[in-house]
Amino acid sequence: MSSADHFLQLIQKSKRGKFKIYIGMSAGVGKTFRMLQEAHTLLRNGIDVKAGFIETHGREETDALAIGIPTIERRSIFYKGKYLEEMDLQAIINDHPEVVLVDELAHTNVEGSKNKKRWQDVLEILENGINVISAMNIQHIESLNEDVKNITGIEVSERVPDKVLALADEVVNIDLTADELLTRLKEGKIYKKEKIETALANFFQSNHILQLRELALKEVATHVEKKVEAEIKTENFKPVKFLACISSNEKVAKTIIRKTARMASYYSSPWTVLYIQKPSESPEKIALDKQRYLINNFNLAQELGAKVVRMKESSVHQGILEYVNQHNITTVCIGKPRHKLWQRISGYSWIYTLMNRLNEKHIDIIILS
Repeated sequence: MSSADHFLQLIQKSKRGKFKIYIGMSAGVGKTFRMLQEAHTLLRNGIDVKAGFIETHGREETDALAIGIPTIERRSIFYKGKYLEEMDLQAIINDHPEVVLVDELAHTNVEGSKNKKRWQDVLEILENGINVISAMNIQHIESLNEDVKNITGIEVSERVPDKVLALADEVVNIDLTADELLTRLKEGKIYKKEKIETALANFFQSNHILQLRELALKEVATHVEKKVEAEIKTENFKPVKFLACISSNEKVAKTIIRKTARMASYYSSPWTVLYIQKPSESPEKIALDKQRYLINNFNLAQELGAKVVRMKESSVHQGILEYVNQHNITTVCIGKPRHKLWQRISGYSWIYTLMNRLNEKHIDIIILS
């Protein structure tokens, strides 16, 4: 059975909006091309398919394939002295096609749009009972942000929360070998000639592509695994509930949030971010920059699907234990503690007390570096 046939079956099974994502390791692997191929297949099967937003980047093969697919006209917005084109969310909802194609899922909408991000537009389209086929690159997944930065040296600013990927009914990896991708680049099939050398010297290095390809393959395999597990869970299944414990340290907190989000996504589990506010960190005492970091990290956690809790408590481990007991937490995630000299010498730290108490209750604790 072809990929298009399978998606066609999903559409026919339910009147809810079904969601399919084509994912790839980088630009140029053929995600948009495959979306358009599928659209033609669906059209031949009598399905009402419209292009909500397709970005061909001027690639000849993709431009040719876009011909013949009905398009919902984009809206034009005057912004900073020029007109920009954006997807028209309301026009898509009003037209209500059976399937709409929405490219560049991680795109940030022009200021003044109803939603800040295109993925938020897509969620609204799905809520209105319209099926969506979309596409994105692996580097735009929020919880992989630091991994991608370590591989490429580039911090990707446009990102999609893991929860959006988890909502997809189908995730399809468009896979090419590093050699195939580099050949396409050198032949001018990805960027114009004047940009090729710069791309080869930066993002499109062979070792970068290999590592990004591995991330993409793992991500799609994990998604399939979770879907299978969700279908075969028994009544005796005990859900995993993660608790990420953060401090006002910006970088450590951000790492804990992203890594816990990754694990929660893998297990399709609810998770909470807990900040214990000690008396020394009350609003009138804590530094303004730390307050700003905390708010940013709370927003990041919520975007990644966490419930955020702020608890006032003079003892960190007592606050954590209290929350764990009240909410049936199964796994606690904390950052690697930085002990003071006297704590190293005496061997005492609140972390040891916390570990002993959690061990008594058969609760897992994960220390994240």
